[in-house]
Amino acid sequence: MADAMLSLLLALVLLAGLALVPLGLPGLWVMVLGIIGYGWLTDFQTIGAGAIGTTVGLAFLGEVIEFWVGYRYAQKFGGSRRAGWGALVGGLAGAGLGVPVPILGSVIGSFLGAFAGAVLFELAGPDGYGNALAAGWGALLGRIWATACKTALGLAIAVIGLGAVLVG
Repeated sequence: MADAMLSLLLALVLLAGLALVPLGLPGLWVMVLGIIGYGWLTDFQTIGAGAIGTTVGLAFLGEVIEFWVGYRYAQKFGGSRRAGWGALVGGLAGAGLGVPVPILGSVIGSFLGAFAGAVLFELAGPDGYGNALAAGWGALLGRIWATACKTALGLAIAVIGLGAVLVG
């Protein structure tokens, strides 16, 4: 009975973590901590080092994707390195500023922040208006793509965590 309750609790933590990812919050890390916590509470009988290592690796990969995709897309759409950094800084700032708005504030904030950051950083450069809007558009598309990738990684983490519990 206790194992069933812990399994249910893990499933709820994994769902909550998955819901946090599109909001720009550290949902993948909530999921990883839930898996480690489940393992600890059950003396690591079903959750082993392989499952924990894989989920930690996927969470790190999600962070790398999130930070670099917006940067790269801003450049892909004609922006300079400055626009790439603007997308990164703007996305993070926008997510933080959007937090007070319930539910979707941080998502919308991170998308708009990536766009605005890329545009503003590009405008501050010597080329001025040249590719600023295109770079902003690329940064916005990159942020959307990064969120989708992190959500997919979150699904993989959930499958690994629940799979280890159910199979083990």
